[in-house]
Amino acid sequence: MTQTMERPPAPGPDTGATKPRNDRLTTDTGKISVAQGVVQKIAGIACREVAGVYSMGTGSARAFGALRERIPGSSGPNVAQGVGVEVGETQAAVDLDIVVDYGASISELGRSVQRNVKQSIERMTGLEVVEVNVNVDDVHLPDTGEDRSPARVE
Repeated sequence: MTQTMERPPAPGPDTGATKPRNDRLTTDTGKISVAQGVVQKIAGIACREVAGVYSMGTGSARAFGALRERIPGSSGPNVAQGVGVEVGETQAAVDLDIVVDYGASISELGRSVQRNVKQSIERMTGLEVVEVNVNVDDVHLPDTGEDRSPARVE
């Protein structure tokens, strides 16, 4: 009696094979997991490192952040402000809300932010960053230092 073993199909586009697991977060001694807040902070810091990014967050988030910073004993600026992330076991997706300096090329700045955020998260966490979405919410205009208009009443 001859016994035949069935061979599994070779992985390819037509076999429905899944993408190989990210082995950087699985070791012989266990599993490494990265919290969402960690990825948010890394993304926020990496975004702010790019020249031309004035601040982060939507208008209401920036106003609340400015108010929070004025409270004595507060922990300082929130580096995760303006950052939304989804973190899975091996992948992460990032959404950023930014304010750009007037005169900066938004398309070039956006690509630089995407590249820096992706590289920083992947290098520090081992997660694969599948997308970095950059939403430009405002443009920061330079302060001229002049009074806008004289006061009508004294």
